[in-house]
Amino acid sequence: MSVDRAQRAGLPSLDAGAASRLRELLARRKAGVPLAHLTQRQTFLGLEFLAGPDALIPRKETEILGRAALAKLGCLAQARGALKVVDLCTGSGNLALAYAWYEPRARVYASDICPSALELSLRNLQYLDLAGRVELRQGDLLEPFDHAEFLGQCDFLSCNPPYISASKVKQMHPEIANFEPEAAFNGGVYGVSILMKLLKGAPRLLKPDSWLGFEVGFGQGMSILRQLQKNPAFSAVETYADELGEIRAIFARSKAAAGA
Repeated sequence: MSVDRAQRAGLPSLDAGAASRLRELLARRKAGVPLAHLTQRQTFLGLEFLAGPDALIPRKETEILGRAALAKLGCLAQARGALKVVDLCTGSGNLALAYAWYEPRARVYASDICPSALELSLRNLQYLDLAGRVELRQGDLLEPFDHAEFLGQCDFLSCNPPYISASKVKQMHPEIANFEPEAAFNGGVYGVSILMKLLKGAPRLLKPDSWLGFEVGFGQGMSILRQLQKNPAFSAVETYADELGEIRAIFARSKAAAGA
């Protein structure tokens, strides 16, 4: 189980075999292996997820995006009923599966370019018993949804993209750089290559008066906010900050239909 749940579960008694296993785990932890890889679990938005080296470990900062997204989905579902929701760069599936878990009126489609990440998200889908509620697709960013059934048909689109500049990826803490997939962090030369592709392509998928929500890296928020405020495809922009006041999630609403 995850650390969050283990803290509430009480400590078991250890026999000789369990004590030996604990020493092995401690040695791996001291060598830098992330705790979530050892427990093979991570809590995200109150749900227990399977975790491993095939995808980014769900982070607390991504819960900023997740909580705001769930609030948007609730409002949209109240007004529209059934929703078509897309989550890009889904990784372990934590955002997509949380949407389906907490908003039963959402039909969720999730994608990732990495086959091993999709394998983990599939295991999480089965672990949370959400088969039939979430569909997984492989492909590069918006490519899996470049079809008539999605173009102009999505009520909500989210993404937690790679946003670390290529030069800084190897400078990250060894626990991250050595054990988590580089593809989950590397956002190109300036860290915003994938974000720029997202902002360019997302309006094609969104219905009028619908929402795009995505996570941004430390220090990127104001620049991307200014770009969105000048983007004619969107009518409103909202930002969500962490406890330090740093923008970590941005939401943009597509323009309403003409005459609406």
